[in-house]
Amino acid sequence: MNFEFSEEQNLLREQARGFLQANCSLKVVRETLENEGAFNKDLWTKMAEMGWTSTVIPEEFGGLGLSYIELSVIAEELGRALAPLPFSSSVYLASEAILNYGSQSQKETWLPKLATGEVIGTFALAESRGRLTPSGMKMTSGDSVSGSKIAVPDGDIADFAIVVGKSNSGDGASLSIVDLNQEAVQRNKIKTLDPGRSHADLTFLNAKAELMGEEGAGWAATQDILNRAAILFAWEQTGGSEAALEMAKEYALGRFAFGRAIASYQAIKHKLANVYVKNTLAKSNCYYGAWALDTDAPDLPVAAAAARVAGIQAYYFASKENIQTHGGMGFTWEFDCQFHYRRAKMLSVNIGSEAHWQDKLISGIEQQTAAGEN
Repeated sequence: MNFEFSEEQNLLREQARGFLQANCSLKVVRETLENEGAFNKDLWTKMAEMGWTSTVIPEEFGGLGLSYIELSVIAEELGRALAPLPFSSSVYLASEAILNYGSQSQKETWLPKLATGEVIGTFALAESRGRLTPSGMKMTSGDSVSGSKIAVPDGDIADFAIVVGKSNSGDGASLSIVDLNQEAVQRNKIKTLDPGRSHADLTFLNAKAELMGEEGAGWAATQDILNRAAILFAWEQTGGSEAALEMAKEYALGRFAFGRAIASYQAIKHKLANVYVKNTLAKSNCYYGAWALDTDAPDLPVAAAAARVAGIQAYYFASKENIQTHGGMGFTWEFDCQFHYRRAKMLSVNIGSEAHWQDKLISGIEQQTAAGEN
């Protein structure tokens, strides 16, 4: 089992990093925060022209038809650059949902537009704080939907949403595609720790909808969609954690105290070494996840949960230690350390908390063990 990226994939990484360094510097990230998360449409258009939004969409729907390994490479670089874009909502969630559970007609309608970046999609799941279960859902499903969804990522700018609603059959849930530009949908943008990744509460007032997938099969589909997305989110987190480590290292090498660089002090060395270890462990789990995602392996749920947990832990730890390495100045608005801390905290709850994914990891391992014993 070879987890190394190919020469072509490494060339893609270099291309992606070069593009983002030229078009999405930390100055751009700071401007987004100062503008309270205003959508950078110009950057989104340029990125879509690079073909990133169409990476795994089949050629018959206007995509590039590449593998999830290439998408993982792009996700890592987007995380490294702290890109203030709706990429995860539109690509990891909406595109994947339609690609795997949409009808032929729905694929023909939405995938070409998603591939070009003409439309932005999102995934609406949460209705209240805490874990959502089919029995606890209030959102309806079918030809029209009513109810509320909270903290929908990019819900303020998305053109449509995959909405999870309750069903009286099957596993208790169904998926619906809802046009968010209709009058029956109300949006309320909310403030978050990371304005670079906007969120909104959505209210549906008997809004027109189209059932996606089988009635009463939405909960199983939702878990699969989240498992697939978790691996790509983990790659973003890994990219961010490596960037945070590099930021801390550069500062430590250039900051002098008592006549020597602080990087030469044992306490700083140990601090950054611990970050490196967590980053390496997270990346190892990401490689495993990318392989499972690309091959649709049976252990995809376990690989996804492992990558997600490791990614959350590594990015938060790296972002925190980056601030600590910078000392008191690291807590000020003028320094860029805050960007990684904000993004790390946001990504840690974007598709479920660390505790939620730890439970999924334990359940997955128990199921694997039981299956092996049988």
